[in-house]
Amino acid sequence: MNDLRCDADRLATRLVEWRRELHRNPELGFDLPLTAAFVARRLGDLGVEVRTGIGRAGVVGILRSDRGSGTVLLRADMDALPVQEAPGREYGSTIPGRMHACGHDGHVAMLLGAAELLVPRRAALSRGVAFCFQPAEEGAGGAREMIDDGVLETTGATEAYALHLWSRFPAGTLRTRSGPVMAAQDEFAATIVGRGGHAALPHEAADPVVAASQAVVALQAVVSRCVDPLEPAVVSVGSFHAGSAPNAIPGEARLLGTLRSFRPEVRDLLRRRVREVLEAAAQGAGCRLDLDLTPGYPAVVNDARAAARLRTAAVEALGTDAVLEASPLAASEDFAFFLERVPGAFGLLGAGDPSRGIDAPHHSPGFDFDESVLPRGAEILARVALAPE
Repeated sequence: MNDLRCDADRLATRLVEWRRELHRNPELGFDLPLTAAFVARRLGDLGVEVRTGIGRAGVVGILRSDRGSGTVLLRADMDALPVQEAPGREYGSTIPGRMHACGHDGHVAMLLGAAELLVPRRAALSRGVAFCFQPAEEGAGGAREMIDDGVLETTGATEAYALHLWSRFPAGTLRTRSGPVMAAQDEFAATIVGRGGHAALPHEAADPVVAASQAVVALQAVVSRCVDPLEPAVVSVGSFHAGSAPNAIPGEARLLGTLRSFRPEVRDLLRRRVREVLEAAAQGAGCRLDLDLTPGYPAVVNDARAAARLRTAAVEALGTDAVLEASPLAASEDFAFFLERVPGAFGLLGAGDPSRGIDAPHHSPGFDFDESVLPRGAEILARVALAPE
């Protein structure tokens, strides 16, 4: 299918234009009127069936096949982040305090490119294709809302695939694997409630700062002493707030943290032990614990057959040496909700180039990616859809 590669290359200028238009106009969460309209307009121009408002703000284009049943769902996330972009880019965000700091603008461009490649090849499809543009990946669970709104049933999806641009990997490479790719994520908010008092009279108070400090230290042992050393897991405290004066013991201290794991058994263990550690630290200092332990995204777990299909498509587009085995990442992704319902695969498309300064971490003000990979991402998604069942 060398003509597919040539057609993808001919789309390069348009893909960059689309990406930059989206980058200039970032929108957050489920509030995506401009982005959703942009996507729906281009899908409509291609003549595919378009459905909007799925999962509040999601857009789906459906390309039917006459040759077989079932549908392969290709997903791109659309939302940006509340991050102030570093100045100096000609295509920089025009909205203060918002930017596409995770590559979702590129994901949208690549999936629109895949639609451009597949519509004229409809006769070659052995099954239908659903181009799924999802809101609210960044923490709000837009995938789950689209699923609850029936996107899998209405499209007849039997498999699901997604690519994520990754600035820390060299441009033009792809990493995927069978099994866990990204971690399950949970968050906790712990308020240790004590009894405030004068710092010179600590015996008359119940000090939540001491309790919270002991909890932070003890939480570091949850992974090192409770989890099998061969099992990846993370417990991190990201926020610690208490008091406002040097000579006063405050009435409470607040901790915010995150848990990461790859297997359900480890996830359950982390939740249980974190609760026990926090309760013990509070009780030992004569304080009370108010704990909100919030389940987040499950682990992204690739189906073996689907991962092989994605790997084959990537080899055809990038070459054998450019397709590598992924190591599991402790970051999380709500594409996991799709993979809980149907088999599929998730891949990381390298988009970094340190020689050009394109290697800033995701979610940072300096984040960017090498736009030359956009045609290859569109090509890989198209090849996955064209692969025989």
